[in-house]
Amino acid sequence: MDNLTVFTEFLLMDISTSRELQVFQGLMFLVIYLGALTGNLLTIMAIVINIHLHSPMYFFIGNLSFIDICLISVTLPKMTINSLTGNKTISLLACAFQIYLFIMLVAAELAFLVVMSYDRYVAICHPLHYGLIITPRVCTQAAGGSWATGLVYSAVHTGIMFRLPFTETNVIHQYFCDVSQILRIASSDVRFSESIALPISACVILLCSVILFKSYIEIFSMVLRMHSVEARNKALSTCTQQLSILALFLISLLTAVFGSTANEASLSNLLMAMFYSMVPPLINPIIYSLRNREINNALGRMFHRSFELQRKKGIFN
Repeated sequence: MDNLTVFTEFLLMDISTSRELQVFQGLMFLVIYLGALTGNLLTIMAIVINIHLHSPMYFFIGNLSFIDICLISVTLPKMTINSLTGNKTISLLACAFQIYLFIMLVAAELAFLVVMSYDRYVAICHPLHYGLIITPRVCTQAAGGSWATGLVYSAVHTGIMFRLPFTETNVIHQYFCDVSQILRIASSDVRFSESIALPISACVILLCSVILFKSYIEIFSMVLRMHSVEARNKALSTCTQQLSILALFLISLLTAVFGSTANEASLSNLLMAMFYSMVPPLINPIIYSLRNREINNALGRMFHRSFELQRKKGIFN
């Protein structure tokens, strides 16, 4: 016990010892971050500014965009700074905060995806009762419940992971504080506690998956019975957009769970981490704009209005 070392900071992975490659990597992270930030901010602005998008579906999409902004901001700025400066350390407190925010945002996103599937189910399968069921108050409660779910769920898991000091090693084979990597270097007591909590989490995720798939099965059954081609195409356009986001989320979640438990640094480990931490926030706004005509039109009007204002200022100047 006299020789026991308690670590108060962690050493993160570095893919190369070449300073030029580290700088290039940092610049690449910066470009990805700015792209994701711009896309999601534009989506939120289009929803807020355009009164035609003030509906429950776009309210939830706006929340998802905000989650994506927060999610990529949890890891990428620190990764960018570390790559550009050559620093590879992160403090215990910063690591715990990073883990807490990451788990909280992922759990909140899953909750929002479940809420959005129910919203589409009511809109397509029970359109006459939609206004009575999906009221502004229900939307606010659903959003509040989704955020609260993430906060509580993350507090439980983060509390378990960081309740005991780290004494075995402080090397994390990842660019940020990844859950599986923290469990790898945690004490056996912490791993045992998580082995009890994880099956409960798996049951919750399974329940959410059942609700999601049941909702979309009911939706597609109703769509196939529609006689109007226009109504069918409109229903399919909103559903395929949400299904694309759901599929990307589930693939990213599975990659995070099964792909980041490596015991040594590797390029494949880095690429998997980049996929589940960067790709969804970067791709989701593209899915919104490509698959959603209303958001696309709102963005077009917003840019046209901005260009018109700039042109008028130029004329008066």
